Amino acid sequence: MHQQFQDCIDACNACADACDNCAAACLQEGHASEMARCIALNMDCAQVCRLSAALMARGSQFAAALCRVCADICRACAEECGKHSMDHCQRCAEACRRCADACARMAAA
Repeated sequence: MHQQFQDCIDACNACADACDNCAAACLQEGHASEMARCIALNMDCAQVCRLSAALMARGSQFAAALCRVCADICRACAEECGKHSMDHCQRCAEACRRCADACARMAAA
């Protein structure tokens, strides 16, 4: 079952990794209070991406519904990270956009 979702699973895992990296980098840069929204969205996004990937891998009946939510959170994270010029934020924004697109496609299937 999970083979049909593999592209989305891969996008979710890559996004979660990028979000974890971005949050950690934001915390280490010395202006974490200015990046609070970015860090919070990174953490939310990483969690929902990992859960979405797990539900797809199991063929859960709730995978499509969670992927719709995941796409929304990924879009919000991409928008926030896209506002910042740091490389890690820009990489995260791109991973989030890819994941949002993949999750939206999966949820519509």
